[in-house]
Amino acid sequence: MSEKRIRPKERDSIIQSLKSGVTPKVGIQHIQVGRVNEIKALYRDIERVTDGGSAFRLIIGEYGSGKTFFLSVVRSIALERKMVTVNADLSPDRRIHASSGQARNLYSELMRNMSTRNKPDGNALTSVVERFVTQARKEASAKNESVNDVIHEKLARLSEMVGGYDFASVVEAYWNGHEQGNDDLKANAIRWLRAEYSTKTDARRDLGVRTIIDDSSFYDSLKLMGLFVQQAGYSGLLVNLDEMVNLYKLNSTQARTSNYEQILRMLNDCLQGSVEGLGFLLGGTPEFLLDPRKGLYSYEALQSRLAENSFAQRAGVTDYSSPALHLASLTPEELYILLRNLRHVFASGDQEQHLVPDDALKSFLNHCHQNIGESYFRTPRSIIKAFLDMLSIVDQNPQVQWSDLVANIELEPDRPSDVDTEIDVNEGAQDSEDRPSNDDGLAGFKI
Repeated sequence: MSEKRIRPKERDSIIQSLKSGVTPKVGIQHIQVGRVNEIKALYRDIERVTDGGSAFRLIIGEYGSGKTFFLSVVRSIALERKMVTVNADLSPDRRIHASSGQARNLYSELMRNMSTRNKPDGNALTSVVERFVTQARKEASAKNESVNDVIHEKLARLSEMVGGYDFASVVEAYWNGHEQGNDDLKANAIRWLRAEYSTKTDARRDLGVRTIIDDSSFYDSLKLMGLFVQQAGYSGLLVNLDEMVNLYKLNSTQARTSNYEQILRMLNDCLQGSVEGLGFLLGGTPEFLLDPRKGLYSYEALQSRLAENSFAQRAGVTDYSSPALHLASLTPEELYILLRNLRHVFASGDQEQHLVPDDALKSFLNHCHQNIGESYFRTPRSIIKAFLDMLSIVDQNPQVQWSDLVANIELEPDRPSDVDTEIDVNEGAQDSEDRPSNDDGLAGFKI
């Protein structure tokens, strides 16, 4: 049976991304291994969202364990199910709740990274709005009504929600710009939908609306966007938020609590069925979830909802229906398959071009086990990077023996990101929420 070749551009993108420790944007199907039960659970979540329901999951795994990769796999499944996806990493300048622009920054980043099946690399907001307008024109033609009336009708549900009236007005402004050939009006409408207006005065001058998407409307605006993409003919909206550990690192108790309250609101809405066609995937480390002093477990209402199933714990099994999904470590067999896949990608999908034999993979894994012990099952990132580095040397120096390279590979376990410096939100902070508090015990203690 002939194997499918991997295009040079795709091959290079995968190799370069993995060597630098980041998840590739293309070709993840070539290297995905294991975690079948977790993917099945998330697939059911996606099905529920496409049926008009909602989903909320915390994806918990050690630093370097493949959380981001797993989120990318789920995202690609959602795109195949005709959903719209938005994704962003939290950072000191981007968080879920704030009052100095950080939540608006996060929303803007999400909108810039909006993807559809036809535009999987982001910047799909304009095409989503265009599709909505096209659908409205088709319906207007079929019903023999004006396009404006159909748009009003389709946006009526949005107008009933918080901030929905202005959201609907901006979409209408886009249509008016489309009709009048006014590119500035269309650009301003997209700019508003991306939360790129910083003052209400500018928005009122350009679009005639009295509000903008700001820190206080972050979550409400996501709910509106979820409804809007459904009106545009998509199955729903999947929101991927990674690096949630940045909330754990906030050294202000009040700032952390405000963000955790926002997470609780999302969780409650999804579990109670208060939102439609909207799913949340939040990637974080075990400390972000479990730390009783600074993690989500420090907030009692979240702890009760996210606590592990005691029956599953006693039986030594995993409850895949829990809102907090802990990624299982890869087995030695799965790691072996992963290395085989990497070897195959490196050879552009041509078995004849494999640089090292199967024995090299076994020797490599044995060496890893002896060097860093069991942790290499939990955090495969360093293993992947070292293996690709070895293949690069063999590729560039055919005279070098792989057996000599394996013996000399030095590996260090990935250092958890949770021990990095805390984020001092006091720097440039304008309001009391962002000032570090003294009720964190030894939070400020430094060695």
